[in-house]
Amino acid sequence: QVQVVEIGGGLVQAGGSLRLSCAASGNILSLESMDWYRQAPGNVRELVATIQSGGRTKYAEGVKGRFTISKDRNTVYLQMTSLKPEDTAVYYCHADVLVFESGRAPYEDDFWGQGTQVTVSS
Repeated sequence: QVQVVEIGGGLVQAGGSLRLSCAASGNILSLESMDWYRQAPGNVRELVATIQSGGRTKYAEGVKGRFTISKDRNTVYLQMTSLKPEDTAVYYCHADVLVFESGRAPYEDDFWGQGTQVTVSS
């Protein structure tokens, strides 16, 4: 139906940079929004950044000025700079999709990627 796949992540020293990518594919009529979430051990999953279909972006306070979300068609990117140990988490891509299927009216649904680990060493 719809697949969401993240690539990127890994181990980086504090102050370094990483870029995450997330591609959505399948029965996509339109992408309403795409987001990056993260979840550190023992913590709840939190929203990091959002990009709307029109390009409007929103960031969590703790990443403003350091992270940049962007989108190219059905792929969303998260450029992370000045990374801190507290940025260590599993990062998840989330897509809010208008889905098309033969024989039914388009409907909105949301999909998650499998997550990718980001580890920032001090």
